[in-house]
Amino acid sequence: DSVITVQLTEEDKVEDDVVFYLVFTGSTVQHCTSTRKINPGSLETISPGHDCCETVKVALCASREGHPILVVAEESFQFVQDEAYDAAQFLATCAGNQQALNFTRFLDRSRPPAADVDFLDEKVALAFRHLKLPAEWNVLGADQSLTENIPRETLMHFAVRLGLLRLTWFLLQQPGGRGALSIHNNEGATPVSLALERGYQKLHQLLTEEGAREPDSWSTLSHIVHSGDYSVKHHRGLDVYLLTAEA
Repeated sequence: DSVITVQLTEEDKVEDDVVFYLVFTGSTVQHCTSTRKINPGSLETISPGHDCCETVKVALCASREGHPILVVAEESFQFVQDEAYDAAQFLATCAGNQQALNFTRFLDRSRPPAADVDFLDEKVALAFRHLKLPAEWNVLGADQSLTENIPRETLMHFAVRLGLLRLTWFLLQQPGGRGALSIHNNEGATPVSLALERGYQKLHQLLTEEGAREPDSWSTLSHIVHSGDYSVKHHRGLDVYLLTAEA
């Protein structure tokens, strides 16, 4: 969901009725994004969430009613796996793994500044949204035979302990998310009591109020509709659309 800016050359600056699109062609998935004009020489759009790390071909296309679609320029574009994606993947795989979850607690000892926490929260929550989680994935881990009476650390404890508001919201929407709220860890703390103890008022409201809304974030600017092998995403902030199709 990064912002992509396209600079047009003098020859490409054309009439107002010309509409520009970017088409990303990967090995298994193709994306088409609309653009918005910032000024006669610049366009803006949102980068699609791709399904793997690879270099894809991206074409800038121009469309005008009554005329054939024109490919204005072509370039390569590389999708990479960043630290936020690595972190999300690590957390997803260690759901229910007590050794791994206890290891994450060392982050709490050197609490980062609020601005860094906000940045981390946004990036990791976005990365989680793009992970291909297995159908049976659960916030509490694979072993569903454990009862709520067994003290243990959960992903929800991790998110609340660091004050990750958006990641907490994401986990609440997943299987096992609500169930994690009543689980005590070895110190007897639930995610709800942790939020209260640390003075995370917004987080506590998110966990306890019925009908609490999603926190403001980059992800709330987007709305996605899935249909079979296709998905359409509308980014309200830039008012651009993104069509993704399996090739």
